[in-house]
Amino acid sequence: MPSLRIRHGVASDVGLTRRHNEDRFHADPSMGLFIVCDGMGGHRAGEVASSRAIEIIPRHLAASAVEPSPPLIGMVCPEFSMATNRLASAVRLANHTVHQEAAHDAAYSGMGTTVVAAWLVGPVLSIAHVGDSRLYLIRNHVLHSLTADHSLVQAQVLSGLLDAEDAEHVSHRHVLTRAVGVHATVDVELGELHVLDGDIVLLCSDGLTTGVPTDAILRTIQESPDPQTVADRLVALANAAGGTDNTTVIVTTMIRHKSRIWNLLRGRLFPAPFTESY
Repeated sequence: MPSLRIRHGVASDVGLTRRHNEDRFHADPSMGLFIVCDGMGGHRAGEVASSRAIEIIPRHLAASAVEPSPPLIGMVCPEFSMATNRLASAVRLANHTVHQEAAHDAAYSGMGTTVVAAWLVGPVLSIAHVGDSRLYLIRNHVLHSLTADHSLVQAQVLSGLLDAEDAEHVSHRHVLTRAVGVHATVDVELGELHVLDGDIVLLCSDGLTTGVPTDAILRTIQESPDPQTVADRLVALANAAGGTDNTTVIVTTMIRHKSRIWNLLRGRLFPAPFTESY
């Protein structure tokens, strides 16, 4: 039967104004797992928070593959698959670890990180996110945002206090209402998507979306079939727009391919026409 494989490209850059890159990422196509984290906190604590999340989430998911039923952290959401609940559990574990480390070291007080994660299990993409790093789906040449920022600006837009157009220019647009590690518990937003052949999934930190409009992002993705080329170009666009923040992007393309058994059966059922060469 046909199955999915993933081509991916990833790029991360400190930008033009920051001294350190506090973004971290994980990209493992064999596991179908992709994560972007954008750390925050003084004295390079943001790097610590994002690094911890990147260490813990894949490890928790890998452990569940060895032992399929370890206890989940937090409540189970029955409307989602076990894989999505497991991904949420991994983010909650990262939250607990970061929060505990901050509580025991004054240098890390208040540190936290955004998380946006995508985990492909079979044909279903599990999505988990906290903060304002984003996940986009590009399908049939249309860009769809599959996450909503956990930010003060987004809350004001939803409540009607701020126009969506004006939201791009207010000074407090980077103030988060939710982040991993800041509090003892965290509300992880979840989603699921049945992926199709040719789908492109983009994960990014806000270094990209702050300066690059979505139409430019879509145009760049459409200009090349190579995910690594696209990732590099998107980071270059963010820097050309000012490079005021770290920028990290992961570009994944879902490709449906047929197994050897499928190809063998197809050859027997639909033999190639005989041709002679002269």
